[in-house]
Amino acid sequence: MIHLILGNPKDIHVSHLTEALKERDSIVFHLNSRLLPVKLKAAWNSQIQNCYFTLTDGYKLRIEDIHSIFLRRISDPCVPSLGNSKQERIAFDDSMTTLRVILKSSPAFWVNNWEVSYRIHEEKPLQLVSAKKIGIKVPVTITTNDPEEVSKFAESNQKVIFKPVCGGAWTQTLTSYHLEPARLNLALKISPVTFQEYIPGTNIRTYVIDKSVYSAEVKSESVDFRKDKSCELIPFDLPDNICQQSLSIAKELGLVWTAIDWRLTPDNEYVFLEANSNPLFLYFERKTGFPITNELVTLLTKKY
Repeated sequence: MIHLILGNPKDIHVSHLTEALKERDSIVFHLNSRLLPVKLKAAWNSQIQNCYFTLTDGYKLRIEDIHSIFLRRISDPCVPSLGNSKQERIAFDDSMTTLRVILKSSPAFWVNNWEVSYRIHEEKPLQLVSAKKIGIKVPVTITTNDPEEVSKFAESNQKVIFKPVCGGAWTQTLTSYHLEPARLNLALKISPVTFQEYIPGTNIRTYVIDKSVYSAEVKSESVDFRKDKSCELIPFDLPDNICQQSLSIAKELGLVWTAIDWRLTPDNEYVFLEANSNPLFLYFERKTGFPITNELVTLLTKKY
C-alpha cells in the first residue's frame, strides 16, 4: 500500500507519521512542493495512468498507485529568478496549477482534502458562519480594516482580542495603546484584522479523527496558549453533546482530521473558537497518552 505525505520530510510530524506507516508495512513517499519545478518533475496526461511525479531520487510515482495522501503542508513552488516579475509570476502560477491538477486527478483518499484545507486555513472567519449555522455558539467577531468599526466594536465589548485573518501570528488583547487613532489607522492600512469578543474560561482542545474524539483541558494564563511553554494538558471528558458537536463541525467543514479549540465559560457553556485542518499533534499525544498517531495510520490505511 502506497501513501504520499505532502510536506518536508524533515518536519518531525512528517517523519513520525512516516515511521508509523512503515510499521504497518506501508510504502511512504514524500512530496515537498517547494522543490517544483527545479528538483521535482511532474507530468499530467488526460490518460490518468500516465500522470506522475519524478521525485528527487529519480523514482517515478504514478498517482493512480497512491492509496492515501496526508496533507501536512503545501509550500509554494520555488521558481528560478528570471529578472522579470511578470515572467516569474507566470512560472509560479504554471507550477502551482500543474501540482494542483496532478494531485486532484488522484483517486487517493485525502487527509485532508486540499481545497477544504485551503478554505479552512485561509478563510478562517467563515468557520464561525458554518458553526453558527448548525447551532453552535461562537464569539461575536468582525474582520475589518475600518478604524471606526474597530472603535465601535471595542466600545461594545468589555474585552477584545485580535489576530490575523488567516493566521501566522499570536492572538493579542486589544488595549488603548492599539486603539490610539494614528497607530490604529496605520495598522489597518497594512491589512484587515480579525477582532473578537474575549470569552473568559478554560481552553479545551479537541481532536477529531474520523469518528474518534479526544479532548484535553489546556491550563494556561496566556491569551494564546500556543506561546505558553509551561501550559499543562490534562485529558478531559467532553460531554456527549459537545462530542457530537465536534463531529458535526468536522462534517460541516468537510474535515476527517482536525483540532478544534473551545472555551468553556464559568457558566459551563462551550464556545467554538476555530478548527485547524492541519494541526500539530505530537506534543498533545505525548502529554495525554491519546492514540492520535494510531488513529491517523488506521485512517490512512483503511480500505476505501
